[in-house]
Amino acid sequence: MVTITIDPELKKAHPAAVLGCVQCKVRVAPSGPELLEETDEVCGRLRKTLAVPDIQNRPHIASTRACYKALGKDPHRYRNSAEAMCRRVLQGKGLYRINNVVEVNNLLSIDSGYSMGAYDVDKIRGAIRWAPSGEDAHYQGIGKEQVNIAFLPVLMDMDGPFGNPTSDCVRAMITEEAKEVLMVFYCFDGEDELPGMLSRAEELLRTHCGGRDFEKTIIR
Repeated sequence: MVTITIDPELKKAHPAAVLGCVQCKVRVAPSGPELLEETDEVCGRLRKTLAVPDIQNRPHIASTRACYKALGKDPHRYRNSAEAMCRRVLQGKGLYRINNVVEVNNLLSIDSGYSMGAYDVDKIRGAIRWAPSGEDAHYQGIGKEQVNIAFLPVLMDMDGPFGNPTSDCVRAMITEEAKEVLMVFYCFDGEDELPGMLSRAEELLRTHCGGRDFEKTIIR
């Protein structure tokens, strides 16, 4: 697995911050009907059990918002991805369909409330550090223009920042050319649920993405 560390500045601001990581080889393709059906079932359950104002109170979403506040970022202006996707579901807008790896990532995220990222390992250079980004930092987000990532908890490699719990960079996004992926659970309330989530991620990636050669770890 790629080397990943958490910067002391982030741990000082939010001591419960940890990462759950799964790395494996995959076959990227359009999502099959079974994966889309499972995603639709989770979306349906969310619509039956939640109202939009309830979303920010889901435990993992609330803890992500708390970390943003601790780092000086307004969680209302910069919603984390799990919160944003759940809002889309409850507003009847649905989720974007990209490919099987992205759909597994999004299914896990809306079901659990963890913001997540999936990255092409071949596009990552050197070791990864998870740290608060500096002032005035930006990158090109997926499907967006420049994203203001200042003070967000950002994944960085030798080429700079490429992912965070709100919006990922196009540089390491999952395309049909990706052969090996790193899937990350951004966790801000301790690691108790992460072993089960990592196993669930492995199951879904193996079933729907031809996942193999799995490595799983929790970065503390």
